[in-house]
Amino acid sequence: MKFSTEMKKEMGILCLVTGLLMLIPLFNAVGPESGPLSVSAFQVSLWGKYLTYAVLAMSLNLLWGYTGLLCLCQSLFFALGGYAMGMYLMLMIGERGAYKSVLPDFMVFLGYQKLPLHWEPFYNFAFTMGAVLWVPGLLAFVFGFLAFRSRIKGVYFSILTQALTYAACLMFFRNDFTFGGNNGFTDFKDILGCNINSDATIRGLFIATTALMVCTYLITSGLLASKLGKVQQAIRDSENRVLFSGYSTTSFKLMIFVLSAMIAGAAGALYVPQVGGINPSAMEAAKSLEVVVWVAVGGRGTKWGPVIGAILVNFIKSYTTHAFPDYWLIIMGGMFVCVVLFMPDGIVGVYKQAKSYFARQRSLETTAA
Repeated sequence: MKFSTEMKKEMGILCLVTGLLMLIPLFNAVGPESGPLSVSAFQVSLWGKYLTYAVLAMSLNLLWGYTGLLCLCQSLFFALGGYAMGMYLMLMIGERGAYKSVLPDFMVFLGYQKLPLHWEPFYNFAFTMGAVLWVPGLLAFVFGFLAFRSRIKGVYFSILTQALTYAACLMFFRNDFTFGGNNGFTDFKDILGCNINSDATIRGLFIATTALMVCTYLITSGLLASKLGKVQQAIRDSENRVLFSGYSTTSFKLMIFVLSAMIAGAAGALYVPQVGGINPSAMEAAKSLEVVVWVAVGGRGTKWGPVIGAILVNFIKSYTTHAFPDYWLIIMGGMFVCVVLFMPDGIVGVYKQAKSYFARQRSLETTAA
């Protein structure tokens, strides 16, 4: 099998990025305890969180950037994957909780006498990993089937997905919904028998997150190079022409929607053990709007744009919410407005945009001469 020059270039960049990311856990494990090359466990966990956000942004880009569907419930899929992982982690606490009961603390506090039936399978890690994918995937399939079959698209699709997020968030805030209410899940102890707060576990979770990002990139690249990817982009550019060509756009959009939800769920599952908790605020509609900003800032419809946008915006957020906590929303809104007005292709497209501008200037100068 022969690889094109472009494909070789992409693989080279992917290997370089992966290698640079692997330096983070490496320096944490064997690096100096102080100095510029020192990486603490907190920093490893922080960058692991950034990478889960990057995967979440890539999942939205697959739907919005390449299919033209602006989904405002991506944070819901992310949170569902996180809750599935959180259920397993809560059960692994066992009798080490505040109430010394096999039931999670919030259930004891609310007066539960036994574990709800739907919690039982989450003692099994393999089932949990499956639920991380099929729970958001199933919701996306049911919602997407109804929405796409009804020819709902454009701003109406965005509004409906936002309404879905809002409804789910209200349900998870309820104490009687068996998912911890306002407080959600926290105080995790172990994952696969390993101390979740140990440096080795934190490094392992970071490496797993990097692997997920690489897999998501490869899935996106493979999809775009396939016939499905060509139809997907054609739907974005002109869905009516695709319909007139004899393709069922409903099936294609539904497939991409479900895949995007499953990727977001996987990212959420790795987010929870690295952050140490999950609650309904993770699925609020505002969170999905933030994901839109990440993709737009980095570059919608590009492979690396969502990764760059997610990491950059969240890095700025980490600093700003500490230094200027009252101005973060203004700064984020300002970034989005600047991108829309001056960088329609995001950060990734700046070079191409500048190159095109200078080419036009040289052309005008040549014509004038």
